[in-house]
Amino acid sequence: MSFQAYIDNVETKTGKSAENLKSIAIDKGLADENGLAPGVKATAIIDWLKADYGLGHGHAMSIVAWIKGKRN
Repeated sequence: MSFQAYIDNVETKTGKSAENLKSIAIDKGLADENGLAPGVKATAIIDWLKADYGLGHGHAMSIVAWIKGKRN
């Protein structure tokens, strides 16, 4: 599965785009405009996405990658 397919599936499953989820992560203090917030590990974002949106590990990791700046 391509990275874009993961991002598309996340939007289908959650009703939120990767950029929307990044904004929510920023609001929660898990991220900033440059990536993960200082001191925050990917696990914190993965746990949040699994708990709040029911995402699996791979889909949650695609959002972590998006937050860190990956776009393709």
